[in-house]
This record gives sequence, C-alpha cells and structure tokens, in this order.
Amino acid sequence: MEYQFRAIEPETLKRLRHLDDAGRPPRPYLDVEGGSPMRCCLGRARPAEEIVLAAYAPLRGWAAQTGADPGPYEELGPVYIHAEPCSEPAPGYPAALGGPLRVFRAYTAQGDIHGGRLLADGLSADPDAALAVLDELFADPEVALVHARAVEFGCFLYEVRRS
Repeated sequence: MEYQFRAIEPETLKRLRHLDDAGRPPRPYLDVEGGSPMRCCLGRARPAEEIVLAAYAPLRGWAAQTGADPGPYEELGPVYIHAEPCSEPAPGYPAALGGPLRVFRAYTAQGDIHGGRLLADGLSADPDAALAVLDELFADPEVALVHARAVEFGCFLYEVRRS
C-alpha cells in the first residue's frame, strides 16, 4: 500500500506561528542542543535553531476537509515548528522522527479512535517495520487516517493517509 506522510499544512503553520489552536501566541524556543522533532518539515531541529512551541489540534484540519466530527477526540497538544517557513518534508516515511516508543493511532472517517499499535524498541525509526504496522492498520476498511505520536509525551508527530 502507498501512503502520504503529512506534516502540518502550510496555511496552518502560517497561523500557528502567530496564534496557536488554543488562541495564544506560540512560545519562542532556542533549541540549544538541537534534535527537537519538527512537525513542519518532519525532520529534527539543528543545534541553536530558533523554533516555536505551539498548541495544535491535529484532527481539526482533517475534520474540516472531510466533514468528520472528532468530538471528544479533538485533542490539543504541543508541537515544535520552525519560527520561519522551512522546506517541505521529504517524500516517504519520516524515519527522522522515530524514537524509542511511538504509537500509531487509527481513526475512522467519522473521527473516532479505531485502535492503534505501539512501536517499541525504536521500530518507528525502521521504515520496513513501521510500514508493516501501517499495512496492518489500513487493512481495516474502517481506518481512514493514522496519527503517529510520541508515547513519552503523547505529542502528535505526523499524519498518515492512504495515497
């Protein structure tokens, strides 16, 4: 199966750099050591790079596009994005956002959670292992969308859709 690995939409990023989904200005942040997972380009921040921390509701844009109603599943959480516009994500699986514990959370077309899978032991950095899990999740016709999240903090990392 072919997938689209999606960062936060450019128009949403433009807005988040000024006013986040909680209605507050984002917090500027200097990533001294680098390595923060960037949700704008699906890479990692470089050392001493200026980024911002913003509240983001990852189901909101998808729901607006599709007419879904995520109701109580419309979570709000922190994301790192570049302070200035950056490059588009590279095509293919974003292994750079892999980590020791990741979860793929599946959603129905209505916006309800429909299962998920834990990727432990760094398997989220292994494209073959991660794609096999996505194949399992998307084999269920009820699954319309998958979010990748960091287990340690619960943060949204990126969205996966069927191509």
